[in-house]
Amino acid sequence: MRVGLFIPCYIDQFYPQVGMATVQILEQFSEISLEYPQQQTCCGQPMANTGCVDDTRPLAQRFVEIFADYDHVVSPSGSCVSMVRHHYESFYHGEAAYDRKKHRVWELCEFLTDVLKVQSFASPFPYRVGLHKSCHGLRELRLDVCSERVGGQVSKVRRLLEMVPQIQLVEPTRSDECCGFGGTFAVAEEGVSVMMGRDRIQDHLEAGAQVLTSTDSSCLMHLEGLVRRSGQQLRVVHIAEILAGKAE
Repeated sequence: MRVGLFIPCYIDQFYPQVGMATVQILEQFSEISLEYPQQQTCCGQPMANTGCVDDTRPLAQRFVEIFADYDHVVSPSGSCVSMVRHHYESFYHGEAAYDRKKHRVWELCEFLTDVLKVQSFASPFPYRVGLHKSCHGLRELRLDVCSERVGGQVSKVRRLLEMVPQIQLVEPTRSDECCGFGGTFAVAEEGVSVMMGRDRIQDHLEAGAQVLTSTDSSCLMHLEGLVRRSGQQLRVVHIAEILAGKAE
């Protein structure tokens, strides 16, 4: 299958190691022909979140055009995938090209579980790990279990982590609360954002986490900044780094 790799802005500019870990994971599968379209740009989520619809539209159109010919599109970011799958609709209004594409745009973890049916990972990670469930991945992509829903839920992210040898997953008290980042929310409501992030970190620390992971580098960037400023002993790494054996 021909797979297009979509690398979000945060990863491209600040966390290139997450993109490289994603490549390493996907290149293990012989059935995949992985390509990185050089002309790709931002998905438009920052502009859309701020209400700048006219600035978002050309980015949405560019994304669909660039990735139109791929069997699947994979990205190590739940929020960006959610933007494409759920929020491009207003720009396309049922157009066939978008309707065909939106169900083939995947966050990395759901691609591994739903399409590739991964059963194991080779590299051990002998640490106590807390999983931060990012809001877009949780409540729009349904990558994990939501506390407000009853029955029939599966944690695709946790399932993958449990395949990693020697890992020990710990569970915070409030497992699906927002970290407070929210893109421009962290700028407009800095004080609230910081308090929410500190609450998340403390909850994971009290659960015994040595490492904090998530599917979104944007959430992790927010949390890592708070960890560093407070001097707390907690490593922050993207799940792709753990699955690829690159988090040591």
